[in-house]
Amino acid sequence: MTKAAIAALTLAFASVSGANAQESPTASPSPTSSPTPEQTPSATPVRSVRLSFIPPPMDGTISLGIYDTNRKLVRVLHREAKIDSFTVDADSLNTTWDGKNEIGEDLPAGKYHARGCLVGRLKVEHVGQAATFPASSEAPGNAQVKLMPNPLTNNANAIVDLSVGFGEKGSYLKTVDGLPLCTVSEMPNLVRALISKNNEKSVDVWQDDGTTVEQFRVSNIDKMMAFDCGDFELK
Repeated sequence: MTKAAIAALTLAFASVSGANAQESPTASPSPTSSPTPEQTPSATPVRSVRLSFIPPPMDGTISLGIYDTNRKLVRVLHREAKIDSFTVDADSLNTTWDGKNEIGEDLPAGKYHARGCLVGRLKVEHVGQAATFPASSEAPGNAQVKLMPNPLTNNANAIVDLSVGFGEKGSYLKTVDGLPLCTVSEMPNLVRALISKNNEKSVDVWQDDGTTVEQFRVSNIDKMMAFDCGDFELK
């Protein structure tokens, strides 16, 4: 082989080697990290207390409240409810409580009490406009009423202290501890209301929306019976 041929082969080999040296090495794939599993929050346990009671033997609507150990009303469970608002068994009415108060907050575990009132056919009469709102000395703000005896209990002399509640949607009779019993008026935006006892079977209610004072008379208020669901435990 001539010197010229050897030189040409040497130059060609050097060119190929240089080209191979210029190639970038193939990057090895980086290991893929496993996704961190999301932490699923544990579901809040559902609280449900089943309440059963035998309704008083009288037609009417039912108001039922939940009370704490200090006898404070913590939840109005039913207000002026009809029988079909409850689950009806052969000998009782049933309902449930979710353990919350009036504004939807969970109440602490412990002992509670349920009781209520069956309200018969009360008569609400609009007497008319009143010249002035009564002074507190004329209408003390509550009226004591003797209830019909409930033959299912031993309390033949049940008495309830009635008051009047009011708000944006009108006025209503209630117990002094706050359980609503009967709607009096749907006049909106009331600013004050007052009750006084007219006789053993009727009360008078005055209400004021800031411009007009109206008077109502509620009769047959003795047509009410109290009932008791007893104590129970909220967990």
